[in-house]
Amino acid sequence: MKKKLLAAILSVAMTATLLAGCGSSAGTAESSSASGESASAGEGDVQEITWMFWDDLNATEDLISKGYADVIERFNADYAGKYHVTPITTNLEEYYPKLNALVASNETPDVFIVSPGPNLTVYVEPGVAAPLDEYLAADGWKDSFTSDAVFSQMTYDDQIYAVPLNIAAACAFYNTEMFEAAGAEVPTNWDEMLDACEKLQAAGYTPITISAGTAWCLSMVAGYLCEMEGVDLAALADGSASWEDGKLEAAATKLVELSKYFQKTAAGDTNDVATANFYNGEAAILIQGSWAIGQINGENPDFESKCGVFQFPGSERVIAKSDSLAMSSSTKNPEACIALMKYFTDDTAQKYTAEVGGKIPVTNVEYDASVAPQQLAYVMDVFSGAKGTFGFYNESMPSTEAGAYFDDTMVSVFLGDMTPAEAATDMEDFYASNCR
Repeated sequence: MKKKLLAAILSVAMTATLLAGCGSSAGTAESSSASGESASAGEGDVQEITWMFWDDLNATEDLISKGYADVIERFNADYAGKYHVTPITTNLEEYYPKLNALVASNETPDVFIVSPGPNLTVYVEPGVAAPLDEYLAADGWKDSFTSDAVFSQMTYDDQIYAVPLNIAAACAFYNTEMFEAAGAEVPTNWDEMLDACEKLQAAGYTPITISAGTAWCLSMVAGYLCEMEGVDLAALADGSASWEDGKLEAAATKLVELSKYFQKTAAGDTNDVATANFYNGEAAILIQGSWAIGQINGENPDFESKCGVFQFPGSERVIAKSDSLAMSSSTKNPEACIALMKYFTDDTAQKYTAEVGGKIPVTNVEYDASVAPQQLAYVMDVFSGAKGTFGFYNESMPSTEAGAYFDDTMVSVFLGDMTPAEAATDMEDFYASNCR
């Protein structure tokens, strides 16, 4: 099961909106230097560049992050005396504020992780991110990717501004042993989801672990519930639909209903803590993305054998995401930047993505599915059974401000600070004033 299966999966995965980066949030700053001031001259004329990422490459146990660390190590070894890259690392929650601070101070990293959609737009519109078409066209680099669809949310006025590194699905992980002990079935619809949670709770287990302290995690669940209710983001953006038409209220009501099965500390738990609750056996279900496979298996390798995956019940489509790379338009060493970006998409890196990290590669590389994490096969089943894909709600709205407002509104509903009906009115008022 190699390239043919991958192509079949991607024919489903690469539709509608795609790709926005996520990952483990553990980490601290590894370097504070940035590239606005980097120069091509120096001892031996080594071209120095920086790369900014949202995890600590020295302390992480996340297998995808470890793969990225290997890319950096290979690059620096292979280009010794010619190019050299220094990572700038932080954590997921602080990543964009720190990146934006560097941009504002004219110290934009030469290469940086970015989420396509509105999060990329804020770097494209002011000219912070550079177009990559001429580089992709050279030496057949673009031809190595599975299809042009992987660039769909990275293209502005027919120019590409970021390169994807992998594909992942937002789904639900579950502890197969807990499900069996509780007599719970894998849910395929909303009522079955609630029934499974009831049985798990009755058996003494915490049904669901999730982070409301990291707003996008809760927003991801809300996005699936909005999808179930038929919310149309495009119609909401152009004013032909209203947030007060009952659909968001119904979705938010379901969020409240589901939240009674969350761990008691969900309001303050970070994404890392919520994920650790799952692989440490403290909860039966983790609603996350398949980007968490590397974190789960890296932190607790023994957990893989009892880690199942199912599609979020009640939604015919699946949220598809990716880590992606952009290049600073102010870099003094674009050749070094492109060389680094190519290392992230070469066969070695892409094979690692699947065989160790458990994510779907974006290139035509062949890999051995028999050695890949078993959760990857489950995720592929989710993709193959889905009727399409869509993006994170907070990354599919007209602006990053609108996405953040939705995130915060869903947290307010969860905390009981706002009713579902009030949330619908609040979103409608925001859109009327800021998005139409």
